[in-house]
Amino acid sequence: MKKNFFLLKIKNYWFWFLSFFYFAFILLLPIFSLLKIISETSFDEFFKKATEPIALSAYSITISMAFFACIFNLIFGFILAWVLVRYNFPGKKFLDIAIDLPFALPTSVAGLTLATVYSDKGWIGKILTNFGIQIVFTKLGIIIAMIFVSFPFVVRTLQPVLQEIEKELEEAAWSLGASSWNTFVKVVFPPLIPAILTGTTLAFSRAIGEYGSVVLISSNFPLKDLIASVLIFQYLEQYDYIGATVIGSVVLIISLFLLLTINFLQSWNQKYLKR
Repeated sequence: MKKNFFLLKIKNYWFWFLSFFYFAFILLLPIFSLLKIISETSFDEFFKKATEPIALSAYSITISMAFFACIFNLIFGFILAWVLVRYNFPGKKFLDIAIDLPFALPTSVAGLTLATVYSDKGWIGKILTNFGIQIVFTKLGIIIAMIFVSFPFVVRTLQPVLQEIEKELEEAAWSLGASSWNTFVKVVFPPLIPAILTGTTLAFSRAIGEYGSVVLISSNFPLKDLIASVLIFQYLEQYDYIGATVIGSVVLIISLFLLLTINFLQSWNQKYLKR
């Protein structure tokens, strides 16, 4: 008995050691390397690089485009997740599989496909051109690219939570005289809030860090439609490692602040639901 207990403790130690080693090697080491380079840069130089007009424009475009893409994904991702869980129809399995396509498809291929479809000669872009709407080489193209790569996060986060909601709770609310809307707002929606926040955060973070598809569908002109990830690559092409590191660290800080805010909102929501 003691021998088995001793072996179990050794296995637990190895489990924690390997988990910590993997976490440190994959996540902490790159972040610390980035912070080390930043620590070797003076505050004046960091502030100057981080607040250049091109950099400020890149932050603004990246965050605003990611925000619009995130709102779009939240609305239509929720609708699609609801349809997949609550309804049966021909082609449902195919649609369910197709949602994961952005996960498997290289972003450069996605960008090339989007640029081809939405260009002036593409079958969608040609129609939109007749109405004076241009997609490729504009901010609208950036939004579409961000929507494409981040769409699965909202659907796949909401789908399992919707499947776990018991239909009997809704039927009980209906039997007590609640309308379909009141049942949705007071019974169905509250348990979905943590999943909605998580999926929205993941989609937003994915959109902020997108590069491969955006670089092909936008013109990448400074102060027009240049996003932060493309700006970092342009700095690296110019061997300006300090500039690339500064922009990368600012984006990292924004992402961490966003994640901490969402975690706080989730904790607050869970405490609110327990009352």
